[in-house]
Amino acid sequence: MDKPADFKLDRGAEGALALSGDWTSAGLGRAGIRLAGLRKGGGDIALDLSDLGRIDTAGALALVRGLGLNAEAPGLQDRPDAVHLVALVERSLPAMRPPRGGLDPIYGFLIRMGHGVSGFGGELWRTFAFYGALQVALLRTLLNPRRLRLAPTVSLMERAGLDALPIVASTNFFVGATLAFLGADLLAQFGAQIFTVEMIGIGVLREFGVLITAVILAGRSGSSFAAELGAMKMNQEVDAISVMGVSPYEALIMPRFIAMLLMTPLLTFVAVLAGLAGGLLVTWTLLDLSPTFFFQRLLDNVGLRHFWIGMVKAPVFAIVIASIGCRQGLEVGGDVEQLGRRVTTSVVQSLFAIIILDAIFALVFMQLNQ
Repeated sequence: MDKPADFKLDRGAEGALALSGDWTSAGLGRAGIRLAGLRKGGGDIALDLSDLGRIDTAGALALVRGLGLNAEAPGLQDRPDAVHLVALVERSLPAMRPPRGGLDPIYGFLIRMGHGVSGFGGELWRTFAFYGALQVALLRTLLNPRRLRLAPTVSLMERAGLDALPIVASTNFFVGATLAFLGADLLAQFGAQIFTVEMIGIGVLREFGVLITAVILAGRSGSSFAAELGAMKMNQEVDAISVMGVSPYEALIMPRFIAMLLMTPLLTFVAVLAGLAGGLLVTWTLLDLSPTFFFQRLLDNVGLRHFWIGMVKAPVFAIVIASIGCRQGLEVGGDVEQLGRRVTTSVVQSLFAIIILDAIFALVFMQLNQ
């Protein structure tokens, strides 16, 4: 067991500093802090190491910082191990000591900007590499469908698709109901409550159905893909699959990619029905518009065009969510912190990509007068 580190200063003519106990990380305690106060008086202090026990780099660092000690200090030569440690700490201290006065703000800003640009460039390069490998795996699967692992694909379709039906349907139901409440209250100021039906139809069919579904899948299934693949990467299961001669993209990525691609349009269709049901319920109870009138007005004034515009977005969102989740999972290092960071990144990037793509779709359809 380490003896507590201590010291005693001889106030005589020689002014020797006697060290006792174990000057180690375990036994140092507050001795290093108290030792720093001795230097305020100035002058060199000789050392008496006759009662010194063990010493490690923590003790040597306390001596160097507290006394400004160097390897040539008087009395230190009696302990060759202490001389070696003090010299080692003395050589390493400049790298450990922060620059005086801190970094110049402009210089620090440029450093952060450089790191950001470098990180963005590396992320972009790894993204292109991932999509290239994914396209190769997809082409191989299309040329030889027997490469597709049907059992895990069906299982993932159930987990990523069918299990998400309740949350997707309930969320879009309340979104449709909220949209109906807002439309009825807003349009009542102009005596145009009847146009609430068109507002619900266009909003749910064209935007909210697919957008809310994609957001839910990004937070639910995309993060799940990243966590599953990240855990496999941490346990070196991905490396084991590669060593066995099996492509991780064909064994792990393609089933998730295809499952998401097939189930997102189905979930979007259910979301649209749920959103319309929520809007129908509110207009029926609040505006006294019958379901027959509601659907007839949808067919006459909204039509199927907005429905197909919303459905076109679903496969694109599915590709983005699945690819981002899987890529972030494969980027996980060897610790849990990396896993949590990559899962968070997958959700953030997926949401950002969904919003940007939805805006691009809006611009494209606007230019096409759709």
